[in-house]
Amino acid sequence: MNKNILSALFVVVGGLYAAQALNKEKNAKEPFEEASMMKNGSWRTFAKPSDEELKRRLTPLQYLVTQKEGTETPYDNAYDDNKRGGIYVDIVSGEPLFSSGDKYDSATGWPSFTRPLVSENIVEKKDFLLGVLRTEIRSARGDSHLGHVFDDGPKPFGLRYCMNSAALRFVPKEDMQRGGYGEYVNLIR
Repeated sequence: MNKNILSALFVVVGGLYAAQALNKEKNAKEPFEEASMMKNGSWRTFAKPSDEELKRRLTPLQYLVTQKEGTETPYDNAYDDNKRGGIYVDIVSGEPLFSSGDKYDSATGWPSFTRPLVSENIVEKKDFLLGVLRTEIRSARGDSHLGHVFDDGPKPFGLRYCMNSAALRFVPKEDMQRGGYGEYVNLIR
């Protein structure tokens, strides 16, 4: 069975119905925008808020995905089709995670990347949640569940970082300097 189809099947079995009910909130205001858009790279000193604060500041879908290892609906999320230049940061901490230059259409319905922008901001964990060994991807400072990495991506890296839009915030290239991400501007193609 094709790995992409198998991955999608695991998501459905793993509780996709809950994310579908909450996915209506995908266009809600992004509650951590101020915190993650602080100047001078303040994401480097981020301290994770309490669970109650996270529930208050995140939408239900963002909370489900980042704090409870949920999954959003494929093909019906904010960044699957985003083609603008910029970076993707953790919705909770603001850590820079992925570049638009490494984003590609994996035909899975979720934003996918060939590699992280800053590998130190990514933590890999073994995941047996669905009864199959997978590699979960979390943010280092925010400890947010972002998605999973698979070995069926394009060359030269051969990896597919399949992420949830609900765990990310997109920072357009023109806003990166003002948002404290100026050191990454020249990396955006």
